[in-house]
Amino acid sequence: MLEVSPLVFWIVSAVVVGSALAVVLSKNIVHSALFLVVSFVAVAGVYAILGVDYIAAVQILVYAGAIAIILVFGIMLTKRGDMKDSNLFSQYKYIGFFVSAAFLAVTVYMISLSDLPAVAGEMGSTVRLVAIDMFGDFVIPFEGAAILLLVAMVGAVMLARGGDKKQ
Repeated sequence: MLEVSPLVFWIVSAVVVGSALAVVLSKNIVHSALFLVVSFVAVAGVYAILGVDYIAAVQILVYAGAIAIILVFGIMLTKRGDMKDSNLFSQYKYIGFFVSAAFLAVTVYMISLSDLPAVAGEMGSTVRLVAIDMFGDFVIPFEGAAILLLVAMVGAVMLARGGDKKQ
């Protein structure tokens, strides 16, 4: 595991919190989606600092790559007038802040009650073990999921185009 200064952890954590707040507080939904990408990448940075490199890579590939791009495509394919006030959920920011604060309080309280053991020793790289399982015993389900996602993506593109206008 890479030794990282606690200052780096706090900086990356501040980026996570700041970009998450920007997602909620931005009035432009495209800006919110881009701040969401920043938040996903910063969370991957936290995972990398914690030494779970596979989870960090999956976070970047799946969330910052696929999910965020699908969100941006969904926003762009949806017909809207003015994009400046397109984030309709930003009007609920005070309620969202209250719900988030309550959730944080409950989470901190439950963690304080739990008997979570401290991490003992280094975990080592998890990429090799996951790759052996993914391309060994679970190659058929992995490829099946890939084909399913490809079919879903093609179907979404066809739905977004509106079908054949000649028929």
